[in-house]
Amino acid sequence: MVGTELTEESVEAVVDPARIHIPVMRDRILELLAPALEAPGSIHVDGTLGMGGHAESVLQACPTARVIGIDRDPNALAIATNRLEGFGDRFTPVEAVYDELPEVLEELGVRHIDSMLLDLGLSSMQIDRRERGFAYSVDAPLDMRMDGKQELTAAGVLNTYEPRDLVRILRVYGEERFADRIVRRVVAAREVEPFTDSARLVQVISDAIPMAARKTGGHPAKRTFQALRIEVNAELEALEGVLPAALDALTVGGRLAVLAYHSLEDRMVKNLFRTGSTDSAPRNLPVVPESMQPELRLLTRGAEKASEDETIANPRAASARLRVAERIRRAR
Repeated sequence: MVGTELTEESVEAVVDPARIHIPVMRDRILELLAPALEAPGSIHVDGTLGMGGHAESVLQACPTARVIGIDRDPNALAIATNRLEGFGDRFTPVEAVYDELPEVLEELGVRHIDSMLLDLGLSSMQIDRRERGFAYSVDAPLDMRMDGKQELTAAGVLNTYEPRDLVRILRVYGEERFADRIVRRVVAAREVEPFTDSARLVQVISDAIPMAARKTGGHPAKRTFQALRIEVNAELEALEGVLPAALDALTVGGRLAVLAYHSLEDRMVKNLFRTGSTDSAPRNLPVVPESMQPELRLLTRGAEKASEDETIANPRAASARLRVAERIRRAR
């Protein structure tokens, strides 16, 4: 699980990952996490390492901190490892899904952590690499796997799932209001020929959506591609698993930062943070016992957004929503 090696594919991007990867809300995240990383030997976990931009910033800004970088994508992990090799044993790469956090920490002999970052969604490399099939703007194989070793692909979902399951995925994960219309077209098309590439799927989606609706809300395939990606990689299940595990791993004074890019992710984070930052005492109780006091303190007021200047420089930051919470008490 721990460690990685460079592949021919990843070597190409090692040349200068900083040139193609702009960490979203980097300065604000550092501002909120750095106070938890001042003590020598403090531990930060980057649960979505990507190409290492956020991790590099933490290592530079917090010179006595150690960073554990987790990613399920071996190529991204290899690129980040190469990028961060100058930090020596202050950086530890781990190939895993972030909801495996308890197992990762146990393997490394780490009981508690001082901060953690989850930058959800896709990395720049995954979007920009045509063969990964994440982008709807270019024709590519319908893959969408973050981990190429897993079997399920977007093509597999489209070609084998029952219509009712496809409708559910598009409605829930993509919040697609034309899910029924799209699925009817998809089912009819796959009976003629199985789906293999994105261009054909984009055309089917565009034909299914009413003309008036295509003129608003961005690319007509955006929501369907999001839904397929979430299903293929079980993203919401992984997030549901990592959030309580991350909070449980935090020491008192430790901080968890989450960057979400769509409402489903952000809602999960919001609900968990709200519950943790609210006391559990009955409303009319004059004094709240310590055992019923909040375990978290919210460090962001609602979900913070990237500045206008940042979104101009990095359009992918436009949909980012940042929430950060600090553990102030551990349950007994």
